[in-house]
Amino acid sequence: MAIDIRQKVSREASLLFCIINVNKNPKLSKLSLIADSLRTLLLHNKFKEATTMNIKEIGLVKRTENGSIIKLRTEYVEGLNNIEGFGHLVVLWWAHLVDSEEYREILSTNKPYKTGPENIGVFATRSQLRPNPIGMSIINVTNIDYTNGIIYTSYIDAEEDTPVLDIKPYYPCSDVVKYIKMPDWCSHLPKCIEESASFDWENYFNF
Repeated sequence: MAIDIRQKVSREASLLFCIINVNKNPKLSKLSLIADSLRTLLLHNKFKEATTMNIKEIGLVKRTENGSIIKLRTEYVEGLNNIEGFGHLVVLWWAHLVDSEEYREILSTNKPYKTGPENIGVFATRSQLRPNPIGMSIINVTNIDYTNGIIYTSYIDAEEDTPVLDIKPYYPCSDVVKYIKMPDWCSHLPKCIEESASFDWENYFNF
């Protein structure tokens, strides 16, 4: 994660503020007040500004005749140790084909779903057009090549050469909600991934 210059200055101001308090010198009361104000201002600005994150691609999505694969970069293959036995994995990926400043500024859209409201915010959708174009897929695992770092799956809703950001095991204890609440306009959607394959999605979306 990148360190902003404001954070460095804020630390210096905090140090100055502590030194002044320790000295307890009345002559420095004005300087103490200035240091305190500077520290407060810098901390306020720190949380107003967006933080820059350092995110690394760990692999790519590739299409095959029988489905898709996730090909890990060599330096991350070790991360597959003891992953055998998990039938499903959670995959986080970067929607690189729609990564632009224009798309990142889109925060709402007009009626993307036929049964939905007239306008809906991006955080109420699974759209790839969002401030940070991060996608999430739950995939079934058909095979794993531990030597070459390849995960085989029958399907993932990501395009060819999509950068993969992270892979996590699917745990029912943390990923399944027994008593779920949904808005009326999407309460008729399939209750699980297996049922989604036969659902009439063309009659659900407005695009």
